[in-house]
Amino acid sequence: MTPLPSPSLRLAVVGAGPAGLALALLAHRLLPQARVTVFDARAADRDVSGDPRTLALSLGSVQLLERLQAWPAAAAQPILEVQVSQAPPTLPGDRWRPEVRIGAREQAVPMLGAVLRYGQLVAPLQAAWQAACAATPERARMVFGQPVAAVQNVAAGVEVDAGVVETAELAVIAEGGVFADQSRKGLSHDYRQTAWVGSVELEGGAPAGTAFERFTRDGPVALLPLPPQPGDAIGLRRAALVWCVPAADDPVAALDAAQRLHVLRTLLPEAAGTLRALSPLKHFALGLNAETTLVQGRTVRIGNAAQTLHPVAGQGLNLGLRDAFSLVQALREAADVDAALRRVEWSRAPDRWSTIAATDFLARSFTWQAPGLGALRGLGLAALQALPPLKGLLARQMMFGRR
Repeated sequence: MTPLPSPSLRLAVVGAGPAGLALALLAHRLLPQARVTVFDARAADRDVSGDPRTLALSLGSVQLLERLQAWPAAAAQPILEVQVSQAPPTLPGDRWRPEVRIGAREQAVPMLGAVLRYGQLVAPLQAAWQAACAATPERARMVFGQPVAAVQNVAAGVEVDAGVVETAELAVIAEGGVFADQSRKGLSHDYRQTAWVGSVELEGGAPAGTAFERFTRDGPVALLPLPPQPGDAIGLRRAALVWCVPAADDPVAALDAAQRLHVLRTLLPEAAGTLRALSPLKHFALGLNAETTLVQGRTVRIGNAAQTLHPVAGQGLNLGLRDAFSLVQALREAADVDAALRRVEWSRAPDRWSTIAATDFLARSFTWQAPGLGALRGLGLAALQALPPLKGLLARQMMFGRR
């Protein structure tokens, strides 16, 4: 690979979340001519390690973070199997079981992905970036504690206003936020669904490392395995919960904790085990909000800043990390910045749009009331289970994206 021949490349990264920090570290390592500055509104000394939000990472994302030496393996729970099923009523008779199981062993990989808390990932990434800034201040900088007021394309570059205006050849926007707080992009749709999130304690059932997604009449319910905590009883498993329901007729909002626990027990498959406890739940609105193009002048958007997706497939951050990797590779191989940006726009399109289309289709399908739709979805799951080559293609797509 031929490095970018320019004697220097000033790269501004706006947003010090997982995608932004991963991109900065990649650029610092693979682009020796780059001077990278990371901007974020939070203070540099703020402890982010305790942020409890849950992240589901694909195997490809784990491998990328391992290359950056910023993967906190001890804090993560590997996903060894994924079980996707449909709640009854579903298919007539016992011939077709509306369920597909994808295992790491059958796919000949060490894991399908991993689950960990947001803070447990961001903290080591930020520590790695701070170490890069201390070791090579001429190539790595961080401007924290000051929000970016504007990013503006100018002749042959961009201006980044974070209290003081700085210029760069390229700016990467990696600060996305959640659907409800975003301004609407070129492709936007409110699913009129609410996601209730929290954690559960389970006993018995499938082995540790099993993730579940259950299609119900109201929407998908997902359980993502979490690492055990010190003092946990033998046989106790913890999992992050994502419970999607219609916003207009929310069946969860009015329930107390005991009622929510009871209803959730009726929705989960038997293989999930016995639900023992449910944490307090938070909720947020769900929608699709995607840019039609990643590149606008000398500004590139990645992650949630480029596309905010429904959590039904758990692909949001994984797509963002693939955006970051592709951008750095293009900058490394192309003749100049503009050629690299053209390559990124072209090369990312198949992965982006196939993932957007798949998650959008699944999300919208829960709002359709056509007779027999549930049976059709169940038949699709049964067909996937019965066709190993097709299931393998799906597994590779989920682990590595479309290549």
